[in-house]
Amino acid sequence: MARHPRLVIPQQPHHLIQRGNNRQAIFIDEADYAFFLRCLREGCREVKVAIHAYVLMPNHLHLLASPAEATGLSRLMQWIGRFYVPYFNRKYDRVGTLFQGRFKAIVVQSERYFLTCSRYIEQNPVRAGMVVHPANFTWSSYAHHVGLRIDPLLTDHAIYWALGNTPFQREAAYRELVDEIMSGTEVELVTIATQKGWPLVAQPFKTTLEKVAKRPLGPVKRGRPRKMPELAEATSNNLTGVT
Repeated sequence: MARHPRLVIPQQPHHLIQRGNNRQAIFIDEADYAFFLRCLREGCREVKVAIHAYVLMPNHLHLLASPAEATGLSRLMQWIGRFYVPYFNRKYDRVGTLFQGRFKAIVVQSERYFLTCSRYIEQNPVRAGMVVHPANFTWSSYAHHVGLRIDPLLTDHAIYWALGNTPFQREAAYRELVDEIMSGTEVELVTIATQKGWPLVAQPFKTTLEKVAKRPLGPVKRGRPRKMPELAEATSNNLTGVT
């Protein structure tokens, strides 16, 4: 069965995940993490992608990112493949692919799910049993969001800025959010959506995205599939991102 094209919406946040091939390590020492972040920062500047949150796990990575163009996420991961993979292969005397197939990326509705997705990403090391608190894990965006350090990779999203009128208020509000461990239901929501390629959005926006993609973007009832209506030009706005 042919795979569906990836749905990417310019200027909209997306949750992106990329794993190591056969779940192998893609970071082994601190220099690997640091070099990857440098490649990521340069790539984002080159292809105009804003990173709002991230975590680099030993064998996979998560990004919460907004591309300026529909091709931005693909071009960013191509950039990583061009610069980070050769570095890793030379260093560890290996050949061949480092990553497992094509990356997964889903549209995230800012107002409803942005902070949920950011929490999901930064709590990943805790769920994996690597640390007891996100602050204890070096390779994520948590420290930036709570004011422990400034991360030049990150572009703060408007939803984050809305948490308070001052940096102190925003950092305190965000710390309180992330200190609360996500429920199993919340984790499952993000996990399943990402694995299935379903957008993390409310129903009205989902309906609009289905018109763009011309296919269902979620669980469908058994039986003959309904026809997807064409998207009228007058309502398409900036939603032109099937890649």
